Amino acid sequence: MPQLTFERVEKKYLLTPAQLDALAPMLHRHMQIDQYGRHTICNVYYDTPDYRLIRTSLQKPVYKEKLRLRSYGVPGPGDTVFVELKKKYRGVVYKRRTALELTAAERWLAGDGPAPEGQIAREIEYFQSLYRTGPAVFLAYDRAAMFGRQDPDLRLTLDENIRWRTDALALSAGDRGSPLSVQGLYLMEVKLPGVMPLWLAHGLAQAGAAPVSFSKYGCCYREFLQEDVRHAG
Repeated sequence: MPQLTFERVEKKYLLTPAQLDALAPMLHRHMQIDQYGRHTICNVYYDTPDYRLIRTSLQKPVYKEKLRLRSYGVPGPGDTVFVELKKKYRGVVYKRRTALELTAAERWLAGDGPAPEGQIAREIEYFQSLYRTGPAVFLAYDRAAMFGRQDPDLRLTLDENIRWRTDALALSAGDRGSPLSVQGLYLMEVKLPGVMPLWLAHGLAQAGAAPVSFSKYGCCYREFLQEDVRHAG
């Protein structure tokens, strides 16, 4: 059964190919590729028509939240997807998600279908009652995910080829999109249940990799959508 709740600290790094090459031997020793191997993740981010949620997030408040519909690969109507409510408070990420068939998930979020049972669905219902969001941006990327050989709760992901679109805002419409400016770099996310292992901290320092504040949706908004919102205002 897929995990539906997460609580962790996330550190992000934008790596050049040379930095990733420097880290590769260390990652091979300490990390194991997960069961999915290299795969494509597709997301539809939900927001208000004036992008209120991502604008608030970019102001770096103590508390922020966002809603997205996620699939692993391009789904068909009966395939399972995840409705995810992601919150961040004082540097700790809390992710709550519920699994549904694609059509049921889209209808629910549009207000045209029944809500699933459970506490997580009630939290998402409350979120939607506050913000009344709809599909805003599609984002996809190719990911390799790993877990620690000694500590399986240590997770690390490498994302590349991050792409976006604002037309055809459905997961079933394929994973095409225009590239973000970070094309050619790797976004590494280290998902920590506690403190960072010493071997990883040393390896990152030796590779000259420093943590960054980076949001894929935020990057897309700043590069391509912000001017449209200003002109509309």
